[in-house]
Amino acid sequence: MKRDSIYYQVFKRFPSLLFELVNNPPPQARTYRFDSVEVKETSFRIDGVFLPPPGAIPKTVFFAEVQFQKDESLYHRFFTESLAYLYRNQSLYDDWRGVVIFPSRNLEPSKTTIHRSLLNSDQVQRIYLNELEDSQQSLGISLMQLPLASETRMADQARQLIVRVQQEQTASLAKSEIIDVITTIAVYKFSRLTRAEVEAMLGLRLEETRVYQDAKAEGEQIGEQRGEQRGERNVKLKMIPRLVAKGLSLEEVAELLEMPVEDVRQAAQPQS
Repeated sequence: MKRDSIYYQVFKRFPSLLFELVNNPPPQARTYRFDSVEVKETSFRIDGVFLPPPGAIPKTVFFAEVQFQKDESLYHRFFTESLAYLYRNQSLYDDWRGVVIFPSRNLEPSKTTIHRSLLNSDQVQRIYLNELEDSQQSLGISLMQLPLASETRMADQARQLIVRVQQEQTASLAKSEIIDVITTIAVYKFSRLTRAEVEAMLGLRLEETRVYQDAKAEGEQIGEQRGEQRGERNVKLKMIPRLVAKGLSLEEVAELLEMPVEDVRQAAQPQS
């Protein structure tokens, strides 16, 4: 999994995390809703949109972009998509703000002159995760910085963060949800490790976390689908001799049942 997509997963769980990073967050920051929206009549899809709650004053929409690859066209795309969305939804919002998150400054586009009026305004904020202060960090900021750690450091940081979550009061974020996100990041980072090794590394039982439960549910769904497919195939195999007996050719039966001709040929042979 790409690291920028991990951040969108984090924002989906905890939309209020964005507002721990930005200057002058809105009064209703804890009740914003994270979404991914399409802009009609264009090919644009904006992955990180934070929508104000009903009744918010002012009605400010936030556009967020997490960028972990060098992309010189980033600002062209970001502002074009954001302003196109605002054009299509003029009656819904009073104001907008943009937040662009980089792991470090060296991934920011080198040419910013054309967008300087926006980039230098208080309407757009650029955040560099490796420059956030280490001292007295909130849990949210520590969580945002975790994917930046190297494999040699992430295990220790993940364990320390889990201990901190278990010990501290978290008014805005549920402890179990935070631990689930930490576990998800670690599982993707250490995908080559076994479940037992990840459990030992984090000091957790994965079966108690959402990432394990989601994976288990997905596996069960795949198993059910395969079972349905096997059942459907068995029904088709039983139909083949009757269809052949009615005078259909093997090719016609194969086309009718959407099966390979060789499979039909084998099923049509008399059983000894």
